[in-house]
Amino acid sequence: QVQLVESGGGSVQAGGSLRLSCAASGYRYRRYCMAWFRQAPGKEREGVAVIDTDDSTSYADSVKGRFTISKDNAKNTLYLQMNSLKPEDTAMYYCAADLLWYGLHPRYMYWGQGTQVTVSS
Repeated sequence: QVQLVESGGGSVQAGGSLRLSCAASGYRYRRYCMAWFRQAPGKEREGVAVIDTDDSTSYADSVKGRFTISKDNAKNTLYLQMNSLKPEDTAMYYCAADLLWYGLHPRYMYWGQGTQVTVSS
């Protein structure tokens, strides 16, 4: 099983950058697909980025070219580098993990508690 803890959120100005981290613990960590989701108040949770066990990645169209998902297996940590942030990126960001491939659909078995990202105009 996997336990996830996010960090790195904060408040930034439009055009700025943030790097989110997700510390993962689990015996079979490297066999899990890892993803980032976000959810604004009153909105549905949406997939942002996902990385497979072979390090292949996929992104939502809204963040493609601005966000980068990566892993550091030695540190058991998932990252989301966010550049050129927009007010529309304001949301609670969650990391997720699952042995199965769910892509950007919010069907993952394991979830962190989230870290808030606020982008001002």
